[in-house]
Amino acid sequence: MVLRFSVAWRFNPPEDGRWYNKSIPDQARYEFCEFVTKLAAQGNRWDILEHFKGYFCRAVGVTHMSSSSESWAETDLDSYMWKAADNAPVFLDALFDACQALRKIDEQFQAPFESFINEICETNKIGYEIKPPDLVMREGPPSIVSVPERPPTLAEKALEILEISLQRSEQLLSEARGREAVQEILWILESVATAFRGIETSGSVVQGKYFNKIVRELRAVHTGTALDRILEWFSALHGFLSSPTGGGIRHGLDLTNPETITTNEARLYCNLIRSYLSYLLHEHERLGSKQLSG
Repeated sequence: MVLRFSVAWRFNPPEDGRWYNKSIPDQARYEFCEFVTKLAAQGNRWDILEHFKGYFCRAVGVTHMSSSSESWAETDLDSYMWKAADNAPVFLDALFDACQALRKIDEQFQAPFESFINEICETNKIGYEIKPPDLVMREGPPSIVSVPERPPTLAEKALEILEISLQRSEQLLSEARGREAVQEILWILESVATAFRGIETSGSVVQGKYFNKIVRELRAVHTGTALDRILEWFSALHGFLSSPTGGGIRHGLDLTNPETITTNEARLYCNLIRSYLSYLLHEHERLGSKQLSG
C-alpha cells in the first residue's frame, strides 16, 4: 500500500503551524529510530535494518548499497533516517511503506504499525496522521489536492507509478527473484524515455516512438555533452538486459547457455536503473522548461 498525499509535499512540505508539519523534530527522530531497531530485534536483525535502509535511501534520493556489517547497517540507517526527517511527509511515507512491506515478507510482523507511528506523531506534535491509504494533516488543507494550481510535471505524474514499481522490485529482490525485480522497473526506463517525444531541444524536435530511436535522436543533438554520455551508458545497460545472451529480461533467455542473473547482480541493475530514472526525470523537466521559456 502506498500512502496517498499531495505530491507537492514531496518537494515543499507544509509550513509549521500549531503542529510540526515541515520536518520531524529531533526527539521524534530518536523515537522513530528506536522503533525500527526494536522491530529489527524480532527477526534477522541485519536483514531488517537493510530492509528499512532501502526505503529511507529512496526517500533521500540515494542508491541503496548493503552495509559491510550489521553495526554499519544500523549506523547507515540512522543517518538516512535523520536526513529523510527534513521532510516530514516523505519520512512518514518511507517508514510506513517499509513496515507494510515487512508485514508481507514475514507473518510475525502483523502489529498495527500505523497506530505506533501515529502515537509518536501525536506525542511529539507532528501534524500528520496515517489513515490508510491516506496521510492526512491534523490542521490546514486536505491531504489530496483536487485542483492543482498548475499541470503536474512528468516527475510528479510518474512519482506514484515509480514508487509502486520500485517497492515491488525491492520486495522481489528480498525474495531472491532477481530477474523479475529487474523486469519490474526496466519497463519504466522505456516508458519515461517516451515522454521526450515532442520536446524541442537544440533546434530539433524528438519524433521517435520507441526507446532506442528516442535515445539516438537525443544523443545526435547533444553530441559530446554529459547527456550524450549518460544516454550511451543506460542505452548499453538496456541493450544488455534486453538481450537473450545478456540479462535475458525482455527478449527471453538463451536456453543453450542459460546463465540467469544473480540476486547481487539484480540489485546492482535495479540501483543503476533507479539512478538513470532520476536523471531522466530531471532532464525532461529541464528541457521542457527551456522549451516553455524559449
